[in-house]
Order: sequence, then structure tokens, then C-alpha cells
Amino acid sequence: MMLQACLNGARAADTPGLPLTPDAVAGDARASRAAGAACLHIHPRDAMGRESLAPPDVAAHLSAVRTAVPGMAVGISTGDWILPHAGRLEDMHGWTVLPDYVSVNLEEADAPEVLALMGRLGIGIELGLATGADLDRLLSLPATLWHGAVRIMIEMNAGTLDRAMPVARRILDRLRHEAPDLPILLHGFDATAWDFVAAARDLGCDTRIGLEDCLYLPDGRAAGNGALVAAAARMLGLDA
Repeated sequence: MMLQACLNGARAADTPGLPLTPDAVAGDARASRAAGAACLHIHPRDAMGRESLAPPDVAAHLSAVRTAVPGMAVGISTGDWILPHAGRLEDMHGWTVLPDYVSVNLEEADAPEVLALMGRLGIGIELGLATGADLDRLLSLPATLWHGAVRIMIEMNAGTLDRAMPVARRILDRLRHEAPDLPILLHGFDATAWDFVAAARDLGCDTRIGLEDCLYLPDGRAAGNGALVAAAARMLGLDA
């Protein structure tokens, strides 16, 4: 079982404790590795704290993180909310420092183009699925676009647990039949985050935690990335 730390995400810049600068993200990366995280997922930001895929911002964040935690795989988001379609692809094509992998959301219109670009750049891919329709779309794409993915994420980012869990289970069951060789990461968001960490443990999936997904420990106390990762590691039995 693998635990990923998701350090900042699309949270508002004024979220308490949220790392925004390269140095702050690097510091939380260091704390997360010490707490039990095996890899990282980050959303680079610009000087104003806004999410960015611009080559200088991506390079600054990746370089800082790799100095802080050498050898630790680090991935970034390619979410289509970050920049308009054309500008996003241009920025990604212009990266001078490359992430180990990127997350690609299958619900986004240009997901096939992003997958193809990552293949040309030699960057690993983390496939994000939030619905059964996302899985249908993935399976309809040419195998060359996704069969070499790093992993598939089942992302339950909305809804209550009693609605989200059956959806996640159906996607998981189909994936284990349709893509049995790919690792599967399962995670929730806010109110469902810790339930899905426990579900990932019980279902034999990888999972993730961090301020992108959750601002509080299981007991309701606010916490930073290091403490969140440490709590997840204990829940998963990775601290033994």
C-alpha cells in the first residue's frame, strides 16, 4: 500500500497553513516524507499564490521539492481550471523541469490531448476518474494513451459517503477487471477523506492525504500536511 501526500491542491490561498511558495511546499514535502508519504502531488503557484502551469513556476516548485526530498517522486495537476485550454497546453509543452508524473482528469474535454502530450514528453500519468462515465471514456481511448500509466485514481471529490462509496466500489470492481495491472489509488475529499483512507486500506488500494483533500485530523483538530500524513500512516499501519 502506497500513501501519497497531496500538499495544496486548488484550495484558496488564504487557507490556514496551505503551502504556496516553492520553499513552503518543499518544507511540507520534507515533513510528509518523514511522516510516511511515498510520493507527492502538488499544484504549483505563481508569485500571487494562484495555481500555475507556467514553466518558471513549475520549475521553481519542482526544483525546491527535489532539493528537499531527493529521489521522491513528485507529480503535479494539469486541471483545466488552471488556464484556458490553449494556454495550458502551451505551458505544459514548454516545461523546462519535468515532473515525474501528472494527474489527468478524464472528465476534462482535452484529456486525450494532455495524455498524448505527456507521452511525447516522457512524463508519467496518473489517471483521475470520478464517475463511471470517466471510466467509460478511458476505456474508449487508444490503449497507447494510457496503458503505461503510473496509476489510476478513483477520486470521490463530492457528495456524501453513502452516495460516494457505492460509486467508488463500482469503479474499483470494473477497474480490477478491465485494467488489472495498474495500481489504484482511492481518495475522498473533506467530509469523506478519512473514510476513504480507511476504505483504501480495507480494499487493498493506495491512497492519499494532505491539505488538498482534508484540513482536519480524524478527531476534528486542524492540522498541517505532516500531521495529516502521520495520522494516515497510523491508520494504514505504515508507522509500524
